[in-house]
Amino acid sequence: MNGIQESLVRSPQMFPHLLDPRSDSVSFVDLTRAEYEKASFLDGRILTPQTQIRTLPWRNVAEAVESAGLKERCGLIFHIGHVGSTLLSRLIGAHPGAFALREPGILRTFAQIMSEPAGMPATWSGDDIERRLSSMLKLFSRTFDGGQLAVIKATSFVSELSEALLARAPRPRAVLMYVSPESYISTILGGPNSREEAKILAPSRLRRLHKRLGRDVWSAASLSEGERLALAWVCEMSGLAAAAGSAGERVVRVNFDEFLVDPSSLLGIFRHFGIDANAAEVRTIIDGPDMRRYSKAPEYAYDRALRAAVLNQARELHGHEIRRGLAWLDRAAEQFAQVRQAIALAASPTR
Repeated sequence: MNGIQESLVRSPQMFPHLLDPRSDSVSFVDLTRAEYEKASFLDGRILTPQTQIRTLPWRNVAEAVESAGLKERCGLIFHIGHVGSTLLSRLIGAHPGAFALREPGILRTFAQIMSEPAGMPATWSGDDIERRLSSMLKLFSRTFDGGQLAVIKATSFVSELSEALLARAPRPRAVLMYVSPESYISTILGGPNSREEAKILAPSRLRRLHKRLGRDVWSAASLSEGERLALAWVCEMSGLAAAAGSAGERVVRVNFDEFLVDPSSLLGIFRHFGIDANAAEVRTIIDGPDMRRYSKAPEYAYDRALRAAVLNQARELHGHEIRRGLAWLDRAAEQFAQVRQAIALAASPTR
């Protein structure tokens, strides 16, 4: 291995932020431990005008990973979006036994390639995708300190791959995060940015849900906003339900509303990942600043009470759309087992 390859496998400091299928190359940026801790998104948003990017051919990356004998050893957080996954990642990352990575952009690339094969390079086979995914997960599993577990929080639509990722030979463990349909719809309607994001994502979510159901059923143009948000909820939740059904005890379910009532359940999450935490450490983490900040932008104050106020205001202003969304969900559940399974997952007791 040359010097760059040795640096690549020695620590997480060389972070793979972009996989380019067209050139079959991987681009890396240098990230310090503090920069990992600060970042809410490990995608293009970590780049600045001063960022130096090093791009290596895929074959060189693969050779370095293989020569170093890197292993896939990571935990995963899958979620449906806007359900506290960034907060949970920060809380987990506050323990010395964990190394938290939030939303690596490369996982989104794999989700897009694997859910829409037409976008896959013509020269790639399924084995080619698997080799690249395995190497990326091995790179994401690197930590700064020995004995740490890398815990990767995926982007919401990467949940489409949750079943496949949990079926991998290392048999990783995962957290599945969600809220009830009513809480989710209210959350999105409570913020103009989240409403706009949901509008943009609606066509792709509709395609993904139709693919899971096996046929086209709805038209986005015929759905009201509340109905589109109910569709968004069931699109993401159906992916989690499939993962929960196949991974068994290797997943732990976290309803964010329940977590906020009793955040001491964080201890069970640490133990689920095999991280040696005790009640005193968990109490110190919970009493720290993260529970009182907006996790995606920690410079802003945000807590359980403020979240409840936002939800209640959304219910007052948009009650009609919330009811329309829930009614749409009931009708969809009458038709499709996948929708019923998603609803059942959200209603099941968490542990």
